[in-house]
Amino acid sequence: MTFLIYFFLTLKLTMLPCELKFESCLVSLADNVYQDGDIVISAFLPLYTYQNLQHSRGPENTDVNTRINSNNYQFAITLIFAIEEIQRNPFILPNVSLGYGIYLAGPHYIETTYSFLFWLTGEHRFIPNYTCKREEKSVAAITGTTWEISSLLGTFLGLYKYPQLVFGAFERNLNDPGKYPSLYQMATKESSLALGMVLLMINFRWNWVGLVISEEEKGVQFVSELVPEMDRNGLCVAFIDMIPIMHKYNLVSPREYYADIMMGSAKIIVIYGVTDSALGVVFSIWKYLLPWRIWVTTSQWEVFTTMKHFILDSFHGSLIFSQHHGEVSTFKDFVKTFTPSKYPEDIFLARLWKIYFNCTMSKDSCKAIENCSSRGSLAWLPWYHFDKAMSIGSYHVYNAVYAVAHTLHKMLIQQVDMQAMKNGGRMKFPPWKLNRMLKTIRFTNPIGDPVNLNPSEQFRVEYDILNFWNFPQGLAYKVKVGKFSPYFPPGQQLSLSEDRIEWSTGGRETPISVCSESCPPGFRKILQEGKAVCCFDCSLCPENEFSNRTGKYMDHCVKCPDDQYASTERTHCIQKVVTFLAYESPLGITLAGMALCLCTLTGLVLVVFVKHQNTPVVKANNRTLSYILLISLTFCFLCSLLFVGQPNTATCILQQITFGVVFTVAVSSVLAKTITVVLAFKITTPGRKIRWLLKSGAPKCIIPICTIIQIIICGIWLGISPPFVDTDAHSEHGQIIILCNKGSVTAFYCVLGYLGTLSMGSFTMAFLGRNLPDTFNEAKFLTFSMLVFCSVWVTFLPVYHSTKGKVMVAVEVFSILASSTALLGCIFIPKCYIILMRHDKNSLKVIRDKAHWK
Repeated sequence: MTFLIYFFLTLKLTMLPCELKFESCLVSLADNVYQDGDIVISAFLPLYTYQNLQHSRGPENTDVNTRINSNNYQFAITLIFAIEEIQRNPFILPNVSLGYGIYLAGPHYIETTYSFLFWLTGEHRFIPNYTCKREEKSVAAITGTTWEISSLLGTFLGLYKYPQLVFGAFERNLNDPGKYPSLYQMATKESSLALGMVLLMINFRWNWVGLVISEEEKGVQFVSELVPEMDRNGLCVAFIDMIPIMHKYNLVSPREYYADIMMGSAKIIVIYGVTDSALGVVFSIWKYLLPWRIWVTTSQWEVFTTMKHFILDSFHGSLIFSQHHGEVSTFKDFVKTFTPSKYPEDIFLARLWKIYFNCTMSKDSCKAIENCSSRGSLAWLPWYHFDKAMSIGSYHVYNAVYAVAHTLHKMLIQQVDMQAMKNGGRMKFPPWKLNRMLKTIRFTNPIGDPVNLNPSEQFRVEYDILNFWNFPQGLAYKVKVGKFSPYFPPGQQLSLSEDRIEWSTGGRETPISVCSESCPPGFRKILQEGKAVCCFDCSLCPENEFSNRTGKYMDHCVKCPDDQYASTERTHCIQKVVTFLAYESPLGITLAGMALCLCTLTGLVLVVFVKHQNTPVVKANNRTLSYILLISLTFCFLCSLLFVGQPNTATCILQQITFGVVFTVAVSSVLAKTITVVLAFKITTPGRKIRWLLKSGAPKCIIPICTIIQIIICGIWLGISPPFVDTDAHSEHGQIIILCNKGSVTAFYCVLGYLGTLSMGSFTMAFLGRNLPDTFNEAKFLTFSMLVFCSVWVTFLPVYHSTKGKVMVAVEVFSILASSTALLGCIFIPKCYIILMRHDKNSLKVIRDKAHWK
């Protein structure tokens, strides 16, 4: 709306000078080149740029110089080249001559509007609603390269439904048919550029990247696509510098924007913007600072061509994404012949000759004088002054001219909606009638590339990846080192020849750009609080976890399988050794040896008792119960051997069942002995009528009754959840222990609880009879034996639960041996001592005398 108001206010002026006066034939807004023809194609081109002269002195001393941009002038050369090529082609627009008009488009809307009004009226002075043109021959306008130029002209041209073909980079905002009904973009939408750059970063393992972007709508759109794509692939943005658009009235200070680049750790910088932005000013000072970074940019930004090349500078090794297009082989030959002598009316070409070939110009006509106009060629200029290869922008100009020509040719042949009449031998085509065909035009240009102006039907663009080689003395090349094809399957979209890449350091080694170095194998990432995910510390993997790769795969360590364990370096897993409480191990040998020795000792005690069975000591302590207790203790010692050796199903079941039954027999035997002693004392008291209990052998019935109850408990255990062979892969590092699982833990503790109940009953009975006369009393020994027995098993429970693996088995074996030894030692060793060593005390006379004395 602002542009329209300005436009109509301008038309209301009765008189406006269309030319600014400069000495020595300097820049004029009315400068233009016109070649007449039956049909004329107009072009608004940004041929002049503004340069900062005092970039090293700070913004307060900044000066501006306006001069012709030689590389932008390639757009004009391409326009003329395409028109002349069409004129030589007998199959396109035969007998129709094409002309052209080249007008200036400035970086600010004032200059562009002025050029448009001059083109519209055809005179140096503007008269409202009146044109000085004798005949309207222009049928289409070609505009570019920035969004500001194309949108401004699109607003004006849309009022007249005048076809406008834009050769700049694709702009989403220009793709609005309601706002720009007659605007056509030659460039393809760059929807996959962000993905291509991210794949390039992934390929070189760069995860710490800085962004320098023009603060204009296209730059903002690019950032909104690039940053999320980086996030999805685990890449981080080190910084984002948004540099505002500038024009000659509003320059920026270069020093405000290079602190992040100079002081930051990011070695890779993505540059995205337009040449006419402040980026050009900023980089004019960076070339002296030599930050030695790798720049990743696009071919639309030609700031490289504005630098001096007397040293190997920091832009050497930059990577450029350039839209892939065919090569027009005849273009370079055409450039060689493009001289002022061939095109004497071209004032822009004359100015180039003045700059590069030191020719003088006529102050009246602003044209190169005859004696030097034939000298030199643009093909002689170094690449940084003029690139002879057709740029992507020039390629779009080339296609735009052919699009107009094919549309006119189609209208001429089909005679569709055309009112053509002879007027001095010339054909007249109303420009607004081209719109309907331009929207659907499809053709193949002379180099074989398909062209389609409908954005919804355009192919996804491919990119050539160029490496910028910038050697001293202006020896520089853009070498193709790869290609990005977005329509290929994932994993095949990017292809690179890394051996051809020259980096800014002058070497072949790929530079590193990371916030934190990748963790080595055996370590994992620990994110730094408050920083990006690419910034982390490295921590050794926990026990039994490993990592054997670097990069994004090592955010977490991987746990080793149960049958393996992590190496000391945490880099791989090692197969665990299968082990058990074997007879060959020191612990197994010790326990088995102790069991056999104690079993032998028990057997010897049994032999002693049998041999001296008629002695008073043996008789006084109930021979039958003593034999049963000794035999059960023998089996108690032997059952501990079931816990040593490799377990199997049979041994696992026998371990617990045998242990429960034989210990029940042993403890119930002690209980029977204790009851017998108490009864023997009680029946000696006058008036007692319980002598029949002792004579009937009732105490001996305790053993089978108690044993049957334990057998029933074990039977229920086997029926519900019997013990089975199991493995323990976690108790001991590097080992898988084969052991017996109790099955039902409740049943196991029921067996132990039942034994504990019998033990406490025996201890209580023995404790009650501890003060009986010594002649008949072994209650003191029974009391002490049961005290030790209970202490062993009470200690067993917490120790058993605090140990694992083979040690747990050893604890159970040791408890069996210790408790059995307590019964054997406390009950029978004192009697064996009397039998074998004190014969004088093992006689009936001594016992009677002792009883009489008491």
